[in-house]
Order: sequence, then C-alpha cells, then structure tokens
Amino acid sequence: MAVYTDVNEDQLRTFLGEYDVGTLLSYKGIAEGVENSNFLLRTTAGTFILTLYEKRVNRDDLPFFIGLMDHLALKGLSCPLPITRRDGGHLGELAGRPAAMVSFLDGAWLRKPQAQHCREVGRALAEMHLAGRDFSIRRVNALSVAGWRPLWDGSRDRADEVQPGLKAEIDADLEALERGWPDSLPEGVIHADLFPDNVFFIGDRLSGLIDFYFACNDFLVYDVAICLNAWCFEPDGAFNHTKGMSLIDGYVSVRPLEPREVDALPLLARGAALRFFLTRLHDWLTTPEGALVVKKDPLEYLRKLRFHRKVASAAEYGLRTKDLIS
Repeated sequence: MAVYTDVNEDQLRTFLGEYDVGTLLSYKGIAEGVENSNFLLRTTAGTFILTLYEKRVNRDDLPFFIGLMDHLALKGLSCPLPITRRDGGHLGELAGRPAAMVSFLDGAWLRKPQAQHCREVGRALAEMHLAGRDFSIRRVNALSVAGWRPLWDGSRDRADEVQPGLKAEIDADLEALERGWPDSLPEGVIHADLFPDNVFFIGDRLSGLIDFYFACNDFLVYDVAICLNAWCFEPDGAFNHTKGMSLIDGYVSVRPLEPREVDALPLLARGAALRFFLTRLHDWLTTPEGALVVKKDPLEYLRKLRFHRKVASAAEYGLRTKDLIS
C-alpha cells in the first residue's frame, strides 16, 4: 500500500455518495507498499480501505482482483470483501483513477514473525489455493519468468550504480532461470505477494490476508517459494531453517506437495528472489521524490538470491519426506 494520488474531502464525499456506507468521519493515507494509493476511511457505518489503482495497474485486471476477493470471502477465507456500489458494481472513479472500497480486517501485521506464525501462513496459503480452484477468471502472471527480462532491461544500464558488478551477476542469473524454468507443475490462483505486511494477526492467530493486487494464475508451489523468501530470512540475511520447516508443515497439512513440485522448489525460490529484486530495483531507481511511499532495498533480495543459488534440494528449506504425496 502507498499514496501516489492524493484526494480532497469534497472529492471523497462525492465518491462515497455512490455507496451505502454512511457519512465520512475521517480518512488518512497509508504509506506502506509500492503499487496503489490507499486510504483508511472511517464513516458512520464502519471502517473501510479505499484503493486508487495507479497507472501501473491494468484496468482490465480489476475484475479479476475484485472478483477473486469476493470469491474467496464467500468460500470462508478471511480476506477483504469488496463493497458494492448502489449501481450493483464495485468499481468507481476518484481523482482520475479507478477506485474501489473493501471491508477493513481486524489485526496487525507482525514486524518479527516467529515459527508458529510461519506455520499459520503456510496453512492459510494452502487454504487460499484450494478455495481458488473454481474461480472462473484467469490472469496471466506478468511478473513470472517471461516478464523478468523486459523489467531488467529497464534497469540494467544503471545496475552497477547500486552495486559494482551487478549487471553481469544478474545477467547470469536471468539466463539460468530462463533456461531451467519448469513448464508443467500444478497451477491455480496464487497470491504472489504474501509478505508479512499482507497478513494480519490477532495475537498468534492469523486473522486475514490482504492486498490481492498481484494475484494471478501460476504454479502453486511458486507461491510457497515467494513465502519462503518473505517469511523465513532473518534481518542479518540468514535463512531460518525452523521457520522454513514450519511454513512448509503448515502448507502440506492442507495441501501436500507432489514430488515434482518439491524438485522444482529451489529453482522457484531463486526465481522469486530475482522477481522481487527486479521490481525493487526498478522502484529504487524510478520512484519520484516526494511520493508518500516507502522504497524497499533491492539488495535485501540480492542476498537472498545468492543464498538460493547454493541450495541443492528442498530439504535445505525444511521440507521433509513426509511432506510429499506418496
């Protein structure tokens, strides 16, 4: 979440007039995140999240995002529920941007997640994968392996400004991943961005998943790889084997992994690290000064990428023989 486009109170009151959500009491921008402009709204009817979809989001993808949240909520997954407008739709326009409102989830994200939290995340991720099996809309993952080279090309010439030798290093990684990327693994709807700030807890209980605006169709185990990157490294860059084991245990307690998924996990985890390195690098180099957004350090994911290069098997992430489908 972030704020790129500001709104004034008159604009917002006009927008809210299309909903049955009472009268505006207060609103404030949410600075965390990098993709859209987000606001916390309080009205006489409750608390809501307002999202303005910025230029990097394809308007044609919005029915997928909004429909997926609606579908998952109806399946019993704890996630934001899109608020219906008086005209029966979910999407409006505010400050020249497509905009929508969703319900507010109680809880807070964890700054220092522990192994038990990783287990809960793994379980919730698998539940989301199962709940999304019969979602009828498809969306290609534009940030999978086919999208990395164009993204890299936009930053490549300046990469050595960030760290000397980076251009040649990433060139080699990208070539290896393009050459080895699998083409036949179980697929479905994935979250694709399930970082700690997109998971809410109340105490040690997971209370909800948020921010589905990178969701798409891709390999299910790629979502596990993303979560290993996001949840199982310590601030000093070390991989926490206990957290990895807990996350995988939580996942396979709901959806066991096939042997071919297990075999592919180290390469997918390396690819996930490259994906987030590339988007962070792009934002690091191009985010305009003055934007109310927290830029994230791309070198964090460079360190993770270097770790994954050396991983020989999924056992190094904490996966055990019992986790496989027999």
